Amino acid sequence: MKLNKEYIFNLLTLIPKGKVVTYKELAIKCGNKGLVRAIGNLLHTNVEKFKYPCYKVVSSKGKLSSNYKFGGITEQERLLRLEGIEVINNKVDLKKYLFRFNKED
Repeated sequence: MKLNKEYIFNLLTLIPKGKVVTYKELAIKCGNKGLVRAIGNLLHTNVEKFKYPCYKVVSSKGKLSSNYKFGGITEQERLLRLEGIEVINNKVDLKKYLFRFNKED
């Protein structure tokens, strides 16, 4: 399955303030959980971090991305904290901050 860049980037705009999603959640929403790595690679090409907030995407264990395009973990953590998301040891608590897409999204 080929990635639909526009669809994936638009999914990022649905993530509410103060919430994150995982790469796996995005892959599942796209209909193929095997797309996790491809989605990660795609998100690291995003040049519009405020229009398409890829900084809200974390690993399935809540870890921040060391390859975040706009400054790495430090910048990703700063942006998440601005939204009220607590970051401890480069991780977020998914039980508290995880957003799950609706079937309609």
